Amino acid sequence: MASAKSSRSRPAGHSGVFPVNAAAGAGGSDGGVQLADKLKIFKTDNFDPDAYVQSKCRTMDEKEIRHLCSYLQDLKKASAEEMRRSVYANYAAFIRTSKEISDLEGELLSVRNLLSTQSALIHGLSEGVQIDSLSTGLEGSAEQDISTVEDQEPSEIWKWYTDFPDMLDVLLAERRLAEAACQSSTCGVELRAAASALKRLGDGPRAHSLLLSAHNQRLQLNMQTIQPSSTSYGGAYTASLAQQVFRVIAQALSDSAEVFGDEPAYMSELVTWATKQAMSFSLLVKRHALASCAAGGGLRAAAECVKIALGYSELLVARGLSLSAVLMKQFRPSVDQALDSNLRRIEESTAALAAADDWVLTYPPTGIRPFARSSAGSLALQPKLSSSAHRFNSMVQDFFEDVGPLVSLQLGGSAMDGLLKIFDSYVNLLISALPGSVDDEVNLEGLGNKIVRMAETEEEQLALLANASLLAEELLPRAAMKLYSMNPVRGPDRQNRVAEQREWKRKLHRTVDKLRDSFCRQHALDLIFTDDGDSHLSADMYINMDNTVEDPEWVPSLIFQELYGKLNKMASIAADIFVGRERFATLLMMRLTETVMLWLSEDQSFWEEIEEGPRALGPLGLQQFYLDMQFVILFGQGRFLSRHVHQVILNIIDRAMAAFSATGMDPDRVLPSDDWFIDVAQETISRISGKPRVANGEREVNSPTASVSAQSVSSARSHSSS
Repeated sequence: MASAKSSRSRPAGHSGVFPVNAAAGAGGSDGGVQLADKLKIFKTDNFDPDAYVQSKCRTMDEKEIRHLCSYLQDLKKASAEEMRRSVYANYAAFIRTSKEISDLEGELLSVRNLLSTQSALIHGLSEGVQIDSLSTGLEGSAEQDISTVEDQEPSEIWKWYTDFPDMLDVLLAERRLAEAACQSSTCGVELRAAASALKRLGDGPRAHSLLLSAHNQRLQLNMQTIQPSSTSYGGAYTASLAQQVFRVIAQALSDSAEVFGDEPAYMSELVTWATKQAMSFSLLVKRHALASCAAGGGLRAAAECVKIALGYSELLVARGLSLSAVLMKQFRPSVDQALDSNLRRIEESTAALAAADDWVLTYPPTGIRPFARSSAGSLALQPKLSSSAHRFNSMVQDFFEDVGPLVSLQLGGSAMDGLLKIFDSYVNLLISALPGSVDDEVNLEGLGNKIVRMAETEEEQLALLANASLLAEELLPRAAMKLYSMNPVRGPDRQNRVAEQREWKRKLHRTVDKLRDSFCRQHALDLIFTDDGDSHLSADMYINMDNTVEDPEWVPSLIFQELYGKLNKMASIAADIFVGRERFATLLMMRLTETVMLWLSEDQSFWEEIEEGPRALGPLGLQQFYLDMQFVILFGQGRFLSRHVHQVILNIIDRAMAAFSATGMDPDRVLPSDDWFIDVAQETISRISGKPRVANGEREVNSPTASVSAQSVSSARSHSSS
């Protein structure tokens, strides 16, 4: 092989084409030299067969071309023979060289395998501590070293082997610190030490992430021992879970501050991590504790779970981290659902009792939460309500106790609004119990298919008002005050709370006013209209008096006598029902009088007939109308008549006298003296009330009625004259 290679490298004399017989007859060394020279032209790198043939065959004829082909075939055979002789002559050297080449290839393969192993080791170490740049460098270095071996440039390999021990020491150190940080058995001191060491090695972000990861791993391990149970108390699960979560967050805050200080980048990562932990905690509490409470209306259990969770989160505020907003965002829907379920249960339970309520006022029965402890001295303090109102009051008191923890958590607003809603619903039930409410679609709106027993008698109807007024004026506000006293506030917050309480009470009173107005409107309509729809208070009843030949019987009109009789009877009943709340009873009677008089004042058909009708109001009609109005003023003064209604009556008198004056007659000339109206009115009042007058028809000088009668009648006469 060596001799063959050396023969190919020897110089040749010329590159011409020798005759074939020269090649055939050549022998010995001369023939070898000549053959080598002949073959040299074919061994050059730029040998082009096509160009060679073109150059030789361009001027040849067919015979010469055949001669050239024969020559080339002989030359090929001679070359093969020369090759065989050369191999046989240098066979030992050829075998030795081939073995050396094979050994060299094996050594190169071993070096390649060693470099690949080292590259994999370095890559694994770099992945363990996430140093991508070093990993890339080492892999590139390994590949470069393989190329170096092939190119026989040992300087690069030597440089890599020189730097590798130092880099390997750093990587192994980081690996050991990272493994220590990830071990759940690593104590706090070791964990902080590992994170600090990583930071000193120049990998602070990785150290901080490992610190938080270690705390998270420890938290997950501890949480595996806390399992919710359908038979256990939700608050216990919440407390156990909160203790683990917020203790780990607090420890992470402490460790981060000790190792990394208050650098913004680390603090941002810490807050994000803590928020994520709080979010996961809130979802667990919501799923395993609050969900069942919300679905079943367990408001107290839900409130306690929320309070426990927020109580633990407040421990982090001193460390500068507040997570209450994160928790409340998750808890609020469940708490609102529990509130709605609880309020709906109160509404449905009260409506069920209202269907069979006899509307008789009694003290709290056994099993119903009393307003105060029962005793001989405190019995008068107990509320007298009907059965449905007792149930409503008891359930609302329980509701206030359950919702107490939520007030301090800024969740009480929806509770108070919800209570207003169910109180309004209960008052609508009371309105529907009034006999005349069957035709009132407005009052029945929202009742759905609820059935309520009708309050037939006036005692039962006043009991409806007693239920609503006592709840709105005393029981509900007092319970709400007790609720707010459990969570006192100061400064501007106190002023805001006082304003909110006042507005809440006003809304309660407006709801009761709705029932009161329905009561007064229906009783006024019963007075004004007959069962057939005819009016007891029409213009004809005054106009027709001047068209009869019989002398009239001077007494107040029947409708106003019935009004006074109804007021007098209701006032007597109300005195027993509204004990201690006489003002409400007085306002109720005044409201009923006002309803009747306002209807008269605003009845357009009545005044069109009086002022513009074909028949004018005559003297007798005016006298009867004036007597009716004075009768109302006298019996209502101080008891059933407000200043506003008194002024309304004076305006009504003025309008009637103006209509009479339009006929050309003077009212003062046709109307009797003031004493006459007083006497007639007082006689009627005495007859209806059952209180006898003084003998000989004289008025009692010192009576309240006598003291204001002359003044009222005189003021009415002078007011109309002016």
